[in-house]
Amino acid sequence: MKCKITNEMGDIVVDTEVVAQYAGTIAVECFGIVGMATISMKDGLVKLLKKDSLAKGISVDLVDNEFQIDFHVIVSYGVSIGAVSDNLIETVQYKVKEFTGIPVGRVNIFVEGVRVID
Repeated sequence: MKCKITNEMGDIVVDTEVVAQYAGTIAVECFGIVGMATISMKDGLVKLLKKDSLAKGISVDLVDNEFQIDFHVIVSYGVSIGAVSDNLIETVQYKVKEFTGIPVGRVNIFVEGVRVID
């Protein structure tokens, strides 16, 4: 899906896949987030995504001129899921708006697993 930004100089069209990739890089930099996750339809297992495919664990929609972003994440063992989620939401809302000029309305976080970090 594409979103369009119009200003006095013209139109800018941004693919939501670009926003998802950017949001994924923001998320993995947040404390307590191990990475993005995907669930295998074949066997129902949760898989940690590699850095080059972070966008597969994120969905971005544009509703009423605001982004709605869903994250499927794996968190570190022993961290407060609430604190990690609050930090992720605040960081993503600020940085994505700064990056695109479009506000982020709703951020949904689905914790798909917990991992012990070595």
